[in-house]
Amino acid sequence: MGKRNSLLFLFVLLGALTAFGPFVTDMYLPSLPSMVHYFQTSSSMVQLGLTTSMIGLAVGQLFFGPISDKYGRRLPLLGAILLFIVSTVGCIFAPSIEVFLFLRLIQGIAGASGIVIARSVATDSFSNKDLGKAMAIIGAINGVAPVAAPVAGGFLTDTVGWRGIFVILLLIGILLLFGILRFHESLPVNMRRSVRWLDLIFSFGHVLKNRAYVCYVLQMGFAMGVLFANISSSPFIVQEHYGFSAVMFSVVFGLNSLAIGVAAGLSVKFKSPENVTLAGCAGMVIFAAMECFALNTNCDFWVYEGLLVGLLFMMGLTFTSSTTLAMALERENSGTASALLGAAGFAFGGLVSPLVSLGDILSGTGAIFLICSLSSLLCVLWALRPSGIYLKQLLFRWIPFRH
Repeated sequence: MGKRNSLLFLFVLLGALTAFGPFVTDMYLPSLPSMVHYFQTSSSMVQLGLTTSMIGLAVGQLFFGPISDKYGRRLPLLGAILLFIVSTVGCIFAPSIEVFLFLRLIQGIAGASGIVIARSVATDSFSNKDLGKAMAIIGAINGVAPVAAPVAGGFLTDTVGWRGIFVILLLIGILLLFGILRFHESLPVNMRRSVRWLDLIFSFGHVLKNRAYVCYVLQMGFAMGVLFANISSSPFIVQEHYGFSAVMFSVVFGLNSLAIGVAAGLSVKFKSPENVTLAGCAGMVIFAAMECFALNTNCDFWVYEGLLVGLLFMMGLTFTSSTTLAMALERENSGTASALLGAAGFAFGGLVSPLVSLGDILSGTGAIFLICSLSSLLCVLWALRPSGIYLKQLLFRWIPFRH
């Protein structure tokens, strides 16, 4: 394998790759109204750019995961970032909304490489204890990036416009290209899977036979459902229902993202990833139930926001631990395992986002929060059943931190 990557360089690169996909998807959201006028089309057509990019992120992870197991991590990353650069230039000069939507799909597919391969590189490079710390960083960014990207876009839209947002994405892509060129391959040739393409497809079936792994993937998916339910509903709740300005909405979004990031960082302080996953999921149910009740009784804004911060904090605790547990269960198929884990998250997010708007957005959001949280807890309880870790451990041995 030759030279090794320094820890600092590795953490910076993995963090940037993890944030890459969400920024590709979400950063341009505040500029949607101006794009309606530019392309002379409907708002629903412009919003399809978000849908196509999320489809690309989900499908792309299924593609790049097995490829990185077969050909290593560096070569697929280089190919994907070059594809992103070309598609982003195309978005900037797209002559029609139809061409733009197709290029957004390509952007999403390319951006997916960073998410899935970052987890695989971490699994290649770190042992169980250090893997948990690496996943804490990835989990924090994975939770914060989808929330922080629209905030950054909101501050930039009035200054540079929607094309300026894509120019910034292009510059980010170029910087990542230089970083990947400096990256030394983390998967030795003798550890790669020298199998046929058909066997790579069958590897998904092999990974899906691991019941505990599937449970952690589903837990992550339902947790991402909570996150995307908040992302899609909060602009309407905060600005239209409570009457806050766009600037105050950005401040609230920043507070929410901070809660997720702090929780993901603190999760490594727990005695075991099983404990923190269980604690986080149980906490999600408690806060989701209170939030659901509050939203259905027309609560004060600060009640809504306080409960939401608690819910997102508990959700952030699970991001790192469930990812660590899932990836540790499938080290021999880490690329495929990472692909399924990431694709599930964005697939759940894509399914949940439009559901909050069915009927009253307040009651719909509360219901989605509670359903996803309960489902997340059930998945963890099912995953931990063979190891004898049950909910009573959370109740009677609740002190999670190391002494």
